[in-house]
Amino acid sequence: MALGSGLDALFEDNAIENKESQTLRMSEIEPNKSQPRKAFDEEEIRGLAESIREHGLIQPIVVRPMPNGITYQIIAGERRWRACRVLGLTEVPVIIREMDDFEASQLAIIENVQRSDLNPVEEAAAYKELIDKYGMTQESLSKTMGKSRPYIANFMRLLALPDEVLEMLRNGDITTGHAKVLMSINDKMKMIMAAETVVKDKLSVRDTEKLAARFNGEGDDDAVIKTEPKDKQMKNFFTEMELSLKDRLNRGVKISGNGNGKGKIVLTFEDKDDLCRLTNELISIENGNYNSEN
Repeated sequence: MALGSGLDALFEDNAIENKESQTLRMSEIEPNKSQPRKAFDEEEIRGLAESIREHGLIQPIVVRPMPNGITYQIIAGERRWRACRVLGLTEVPVIIREMDDFEASQLAIIENVQRSDLNPVEEAAAYKELIDKYGMTQESLSKTMGKSRPYIANFMRLLALPDEVLEMLRNGDITTGHAKVLMSINDKMKMIMAAETVVKDKLSVRDTEKLAARFNGEGDDDAVIKTEPKDKQMKNFFTEMELSLKDRLNRGVKISGNGNGKGKIVLTFEDKDDLCRLTNELISIENGNYNSEN
């Protein structure tokens, strides 16, 4: 099979049993156990199901016949298949492809990567499988996936991270940028400790670089401490403003918000008369003639 640089090329190339979509019973279709995507968001599946309920299944599921001559294995479109199952559909449109295990694995990975359906750990593991199991090189893999060779190599290096850090990356607690910086730490236990600090303090990639330098015995030990996470800085600011308003208005004040400074203020009052006093106080503050002792 001649491979192009992406999903479209794979669909255009090779013999297709029938380029027009056909209909198969849901009971005849089975998921691919080698599917690179291991985690499926149930809320996302339900949302897709509602879209299919309203508009129908616009893009057929791509399957291949299994050796038993009875069932068909999903090559591309497992999310759609899961959504159809949620809806209780008994039949779905499919495109049947004659493909071997190698070709099916490539197409499944390409589809997921091009649609950004894989988390970084799943993507790295998928590249490793194509190289280890099917003998591809990073060069041939980069051409097939439409990615640069350094991109492929950098992703595969992520698999050298400790399991604890890989789990954080898999769950989205840290980004690929964080992970690449953490790999520069020369001790795995320190790497785990640093990753936990990144998550706890919500450090940026730049601050993670300073943290990594500290764990490697380089740079200023206080480098990261001097640069507090944005959310923490904003929380401290909210607390200061809250205390200031409490002192000035002599009443309960609660300020809450996010790291971008957007939020709300809650002021307490005892009764209708107290509410009137509070309103007058706020108007006086705006006019610049408020005295807290009045």
